[in-house]
Amino acid sequence: MGKVTGFLEIDRQVHKYQPASDRIRHFREFTLPMSDKEVEKQAARCMDCGIPFCHGPTGCPVHNQIPDWNDLVYNGDWDNAIRNLHSTNNFPEFTGRICPAPCEEACTLNLEDIPVAIKTVEQAIADKAYELGHVRPYPPLQKTGKRVAIIGSGPSGMAAAQQLGRAGHDVDVYERESRPGGLMRYGIPDFKMEKHYIDRRVEQMQGEGVTFHCGVNVGVDKKVSELLAEYEAVLYCGGSETPRPAGLPGDDLHGVYDAMPYLVQQNRRVGSEDIQSSAWKGEPIFAGGQHVVVVGGGDTASDCVGTAFRQGAVRVTQLDIRPQPPERENKMDVWPYWATKMRTSSSQAEGAQREFQVATLEFIGEEGQLTGVKCCEVDEKRKPIPGTEFVIRADLAFIAIGFSGPMNTGVMSELEGDLKINVDSRRSTNVAANDRDYRTNIDKLFVAGDVRRGQSLVVWAIREGRQAARSIDETLMGSSVLPR
Repeated sequence: MGKVTGFLEIDRQVHKYQPASDRIRHFREFTLPMSDKEVEKQAARCMDCGIPFCHGPTGCPVHNQIPDWNDLVYNGDWDNAIRNLHSTNNFPEFTGRICPAPCEEACTLNLEDIPVAIKTVEQAIADKAYELGHVRPYPPLQKTGKRVAIIGSGPSGMAAAQQLGRAGHDVDVYERESRPGGLMRYGIPDFKMEKHYIDRRVEQMQGEGVTFHCGVNVGVDKKVSELLAEYEAVLYCGGSETPRPAGLPGDDLHGVYDAMPYLVQQNRRVGSEDIQSSAWKGEPIFAGGQHVVVVGGGDTASDCVGTAFRQGAVRVTQLDIRPQPPERENKMDVWPYWATKMRTSSSQAEGAQREFQVATLEFIGEEGQLTGVKCCEVDEKRKPIPGTEFVIRADLAFIAIGFSGPMNTGVMSELEGDLKINVDSRRSTNVAANDRDYRTNIDKLFVAGDVRRGQSLVVWAIREGRQAARSIDETLMGSSVLPR
């Protein structure tokens, strides 16, 4: 805990943002950092609540020891706070920026809508780690001689690679794209997380003996069967990349796109890469001077909103089929679990027009070009209400209604074809593996991340990668030196 009476004496404070009129002019991060003393005061608000709901099944998936490092920060012991945070989370600079903070929802003080600013403190600790030189290679004292291949370098693949490398195994990470990071690099906009944080972690991991092979499309350039023959274990950490189809009339019009190709293109522009890639080829998409409609109410939709504004969109409208949630949830019904309540992202706050309880009926066009989106209001069961139809002008429309599973090309094509892997019918086409050891029905093949769990949070991917690494280490060595 922090100061015994801190939660009574100190008001909640979090990072402030640059004004929207300034931040939409660039793709850099726009949070304004707090001073060390301000962060220490926020850490002091952590109370001795008996049961720390902020971690465990109701809060942090990686089980960050939040009261412990809050107490260390409050007492100015940043070195040990950094060590404590890294003991459970390989990449707190990622989660401190892009995690929606279920830990704060579960905080006891959230019963009064004033949770401890956990995410703000976590980001401050992670950034302090770089400042103090803690983010450096920590190579193993001895090597095991065991070789492990990891397919995919998203957060689950990177977390597993670092854990296995530190356990002394020789780790090779195979990445389809030109740089590591997966959709954390190519899907999440730079204004939420700049990519030099990924580059610094990759450099650290290389110093620990992890080798990255980029531009290798496993299943095409190199077969999974070859990896299984060459390595003692193979871990598949693919993402959930197949867009859920809207199935709406007019979705083949020019100007209607799935969200992910749009976001990937812009991230490649910011990263000075060719916007064409092995998996996301297509014509250039740009929202400058356009009227934009985003279909969907989640994080990906919000990222499209923020990207469109930065590209110079004239107007951005976001459509959500769900009813507008209440401003405040009933704490006694929901807490400490994630609540459905009115939330406004930084991108939405930049000027988006949000429409709730609205269904998208069709995309309208002239001579093959999108001109509008036909919508209607829906009732509580999401059924269209007759007579409520209306049309929103649109030059561009992005469909952001989630993902249905991994791509059925490359790795999955070989796994489902020649290797006959089991898939989880409850979770679309995700690879089947249990929560205990992450094994598949194929000998030596493990799986973790969104390809097993389904579309989820970066913090869950890190958790999956760490746990899969422990299972592999235990399988190879008989017991594991890695933490649970």
